[in-house]
Amino acid sequence: MSIFEPLQNTMGYIQSRLIAGRRAQHLVALSSLFNTGIQPAIKDIKPSVSYGQALQAKKEEDFVIVKTNCQRIPGDGSSTYDAFAILDGHNGSAAAIFTKDNLLNNVVSAVPSGLNGEEWLAALPRAMVAGFVKTDKDWRSKGIFSGTTATLVIVDGFTVTCACVGDSRCVLDAQGVATALTIDHRFDTNEEERERVVASGGQVARLHPYDCEIGPLRSWPGGLCLSRTIGDLDAGEYIVPVPHVKQIKLSPGGGRLIIASDGVWDALTSEKAAKVCRGEKQPEVAAKNIVKEAVKVQGLRDDTTCLVVDIVPPGRASRSFAPAVRKQMMVMKFLRRTRNKKCSTVAAPMEELFEEGSAKLSERLGPVT
Repeated sequence: MSIFEPLQNTMGYIQSRLIAGRRAQHLVALSSLFNTGIQPAIKDIKPSVSYGQALQAKKEEDFVIVKTNCQRIPGDGSSTYDAFAILDGHNGSAAAIFTKDNLLNNVVSAVPSGLNGEEWLAALPRAMVAGFVKTDKDWRSKGIFSGTTATLVIVDGFTVTCACVGDSRCVLDAQGVATALTIDHRFDTNEEERERVVASGGQVARLHPYDCEIGPLRSWPGGLCLSRTIGDLDAGEYIVPVPHVKQIKLSPGGGRLIIASDGVWDALTSEKAAKVCRGEKQPEVAAKNIVKEAVKVQGLRDDTTCLVVDIVPPGRASRSFAPAVRKQMMVMKFLRRTRNKKCSTVAAPMEELFEEGSAKLSERLGPVT
């Protein structure tokens, strides 16, 4: 045996222990990966929200509500939400201005205090109804014959809650699919609302001078072509302020909301509006493109207003965002299937949490304390 062999063995032993020590520094106990202290931080990560708006005025009766980074709990930056609305007034702008100043506050005030995030979201649909009804009641008490449509959207993380009366529509564009989140309350297109008004004793008919019917279907008295609004004191009890309410949860891919007055929807379908701005990464440019296309199709016959709201997944905020296109999703779906036939479908763009459109909804929910 060489006189150096014991020394070599000793050095080899020390070296192996040093290597093992280095490796140990990089090892993490399996239990630490499931540390409950980490999970809330991951769970509470919210998407970022960006928006843009565009307007071409004709009557100057359209108004917009944009409130970002509102705090559900004052001083708590993790309890933020964003609110957006389109108001389209008629018989003057007074009702729309009043609604702009009061609707959101009436909705938020109707949510009981002391709720956590999940309870707040669960209470929002009921609060939407209460806020719309209170706004209408307060406005009618002023005795002014003016009315407005109202579409209010509250975005809290990946949860979107919409409430609407009238025909200012909200459309979700996600994964290349355009989905209306609201219902148009027009007598011409909503058979259920026609039946409701007639069953309640109202009349629905077109103008008929000289024995010739012209124009859209209207309710009488008042001659209003919408079945649900805020205001319209002269339109009788058949025109109600109870909104259609829908609450959804977006997939982790996020999505784009298009909220617009009937100046857009009289010219463009929901699908067309989505396609006009699909792939456009800046929401303000997207809104301008939609308004421009609507005016191009039918001219500037009415106020034409559009809000585009992008709900951007975490990790995408540092670069421009645009909704995925259907073709891309189909290619991804095909590739997954070819790799593994058991690997099934692409996740749905949204999950429906709540939807109710009955005019009796406020009665069924009961008074808000």
